[in-house]
Amino acid sequence: MSATPASVSTLLTPSDLAWRVIGLLNLYRLLVPLLLLAQALVGPGWVLPALRPRLFVSACIAYFTVALLLVIARRLAWSSLRIIALVNACADALAIGLILYASGGVGSGLAILLVLPVFALTLLAGQRDALLIAAVAALVVLGQQLLVGVQGEAPAGDYLTAGVIGVVLFIVALATWPVANRLRESEALVRRRELDIANLAQLSQYIVQHLRESLLVVDPQDRIRLINESAAEILGDQSAFPDALVGEASPRLLYLLESWRQSARDPNARPPPEQTFVAADGARLVRAHFAPLGSVAPAPVLVFLEDTGLLAERVQQSKLAALGRLSASIAHEIRNPVGAMSHAAQLLAESPNLAEEDRRLTQIIRGNADRISEIIESVQRLSRREPARYERLSLGPWIEEFIEEFCATMQWPRDRLSIGGPAADVEVRVDPDQLRQILWNLCENALKYALTNDSTEAVELRYGRMTGTTRPFLEVADRGPGVPPEHAERIFEPFFSGGRGTGLGLFLARELAQTNAATLLYEARAGGGAIFRLVFADPRRWEAL
Repeated sequence: MSATPASVSTLLTPSDLAWRVIGLLNLYRLLVPLLLLAQALVGPGWVLPALRPRLFVSACIAYFTVALLLVIARRLAWSSLRIIALVNACADALAIGLILYASGGVGSGLAILLVLPVFALTLLAGQRDALLIAAVAALVVLGQQLLVGVQGEAPAGDYLTAGVIGVVLFIVALATWPVANRLRESEALVRRRELDIANLAQLSQYIVQHLRESLLVVDPQDRIRLINESAAEILGDQSAFPDALVGEASPRLLYLLESWRQSARDPNARPPPEQTFVAADGARLVRAHFAPLGSVAPAPVLVFLEDTGLLAERVQQSKLAALGRLSASIAHEIRNPVGAMSHAAQLLAESPNLAEEDRRLTQIIRGNADRISEIIESVQRLSRREPARYERLSLGPWIEEFIEEFCATMQWPRDRLSIGGPAADVEVRVDPDQLRQILWNLCENALKYALTNDSTEAVELRYGRMTGTTRPFLEVADRGPGVPPEHAERIFEPFFSGGRGTGLGLFLARELAQTNAATLLYEARAGGGAIFRLVFADPRRWEAL
């Protein structure tokens, strides 16, 4: 029976099974000499016949010493299991053979001590080496018996006993080797399975880590068990890692997770009105989706994090294409009739015989005509939007110039627009004209819909760097009524106005922000009001350009 490639490789490299067998055999070697010495030294005389007491004690001590050396030698880098088996077999045969000789030969009954080492080492050896190990042990038994017989210290029947013991050792080796071969093949199969499982685990880990989708696994104790690079970037690399608490990485995500669990337990429970949270860099709005892993309750939860900006960008690009086609086809057809109606209403209003009620109607006609013209102009600006022309500029001085221009144009008191920022300069890389259009839309909305006639109210323009990511930001904050929660996720959609305005100002502002690699976000202000935050791309990323 030839050895399979798996069994051959097992013979070349010591496996876990081999080391366990050697460890048990070392324990046997340590116990046998101690027990022999104990029975020899306890009591008035020898319990076992020992023709050579001094040699007997010395052989036991030597066997114990060899056992200790073999235990220490296990730490060495053995290159071949065959060498280990043969070294151990020679050590056992010589040590036990010396003990037999000191005890007067096989008549002492100590030859049985060789059976266990032969059995154990046959489990580690190949077929030829198994026979070699049995042969070495049998020759040692016969050799020491011949030496005892030459000295006339053993009966003639002990030669037959020595031969029988030798045959028994060969039978043990031959009977053990098929079992050993089966064990080696089984162990090789297990090792291949373990290797396959490890490779699959590494492949799965690699796939998860390099997925474009962001995902993490949370256990019932709200600890992160698995997280890929994309999700760690969203939640923050310093706080989102395996075994970290979800609440420490993102309290908002923990709230959404608990709300989802509550709705899973109670169908009548209402989910939060807003299913999104702001990423750690403050520049992305993320939506969380949850799915249980397994049917055991409580089960781990698989969390998918969806960057709504990417989805919104694709949707908005489609809408922009439709707006471009629409504006190209109807702008001229609509503008001319609207202009004619507005001009006719103006001439009619100049008539001296027009009643006051009719004059009011002409004002309504002109107002709505102007509104239609404004919508057409906004749509055309979207359709002919040009690429950004980037420049480096300092936010502080640029905002001061903008406020002066805005207040002069809108005839608004300067003290009702305040500015706040750090003492250090904050530099951004942006198109100044497009940034002016974004900020103009935001400030104009704040003046129209947030401020009242109270002269103490003011719109705040604040700038600085985001905590953690150091990305520059500029925000417009007010203390107005804010945006209703049910409309918070729709205010950047085209033509969605909530009953106020054309519904294109915020949409155009976000589109221009994306053109400049920036993100425009809305956030409800603590204590009432609204915050529109423009998060710029970090200009330090462009230093090499």
